[in-house]
Amino acid sequence: MKQAEIRSDIAWATPSKVVVHGLDLCEEIVGKIDFGQMAFLQLFARLPEARELRVFNAMMVILVEHGITPSSLATRMTYAGAPEAVQAAVAAGLLGLGSVFVGSLDNAARLLQASLPDPANVPDVDALAQQIVEDYRARKEIVPGIGHPFHKPIDPRAPALFRVARENGYDGPYIRLMTAIGNEAEKTLKRSLPVNVTGAMAAVASEMGIPWRICRGLAVSARAVGLVGHILEEMRQPLATALYLRTEHEACAHLVPNEHEEPR
Repeated sequence: MKQAEIRSDIAWATPSKVVVHGLDLCEEIVGKIDFGQMAFLQLFARLPEARELRVFNAMMVILVEHGITPSSLATRMTYAGAPEAVQAAVAAGLLGLGSVFVGSLDNAARLLQASLPDPANVPDVDALAQQIVEDYRARKEIVPGIGHPFHKPIDPRAPALFRVARENGYDGPYIRLMTAIGNEAEKTLKRSLPVNVTGAMAAVASEMGIPWRICRGLAVSARAVGLVGHILEEMRQPLATALYLRTEHEACAHLVPNEHEEPR
């Protein structure tokens, strides 16, 4: 039985040259295109147009940082225990990106792209949003891309990203549907459920034609940059050890006998 051909079309290298999607790395890429353009090239096998680059960059930078989060804490704690392995510290933070933090991006994009398989043939968006919310409510599942434990009544990152998309011609049906889902969820469940940053990114990524299966990769790539920054701060201004010792003390204080207490 003949084996399938082993093939990759991304890049090739010789002792004197590296070529990425047809562009000479040293002559046509280095010093000529920025990080956002390079990321776009790697995904789409071409350089972006100006409007594409502005929206893609906005989508990537908005998720780089969000302060002290479970992922940044995991990175800092791992670095405190293994300072010789920066890559392990970054990986530790990335491993915690899932359906609750950051990783909900792909779930939201999947919902949008499955609900609107043909963006040129858009049904009544409000009616579709109502059906989606009812379906998730019947299954007792959380609608991905809406609600935030901290940012209420609005996640400020969502309108900021939508504004950039609108200014560059990407204010299409996926953004309208995501917004309608948020409005419908708030009306039905009678509580604050704003479109969150991953919902906004999912909508913009869908407008740009990015398949939902790769969307979590975008989130991971963006947050990895932020985690490297947390490691650098941990080197200069450590907090992981203090948090560990304080947590141990507070969590276990009720188990430790009081040495000054009179015996009974």
